[in-house]
Amino acid sequence: MSYSRQVAITARWRRGPGHLPDVLLRWAAGLGLGLLSLGLSSAATAAVMGGARAVPYDQALGRTREAARAVLARAGTESCLRGKLTNALLQMVASCEAAGQRNSLCELSNRAVVQPTWSKDFMEATARDVLGLINDPPRR
Repeated sequence: MSYSRQVAITARWRRGPGHLPDVLLRWAAGLGLGLLSLGLSSAATAAVMGGARAVPYDQALGRTREAARAVLARAGTESCLRGKLTNALLQMVASCEAAGQRNSLCELSNRAVVQPTWSKDFMEATARDVLGLINDPPRR
């Protein structure tokens, strides 16, 4: 390849924005950021879902019962009760999996923990359902 041809090719690659190298660079950066965000979101999901420690099933059942009762009794701030019920249900899911349980309470726990928003009404309905499945009717 002649020197003048090599200079012409190099000059084409060094032109301003909108030319092939810049497009490729932006595309590669976008792809890299996209892959990075997918990896981070997967890791975050795994951390949340894997964060609950499996305890014996009966112990998880007791903690879930206590959290449901606290929600219905409104024994705390809404954010505190949300955290208490969320943690109890996450632990219930982990304990169900560890014990090989596949009952209605385990299914309810699985469905509830993946809800993106937990309104007060949702928490109360979930607490009533939990207590009904545990055969511990809610106190009024």
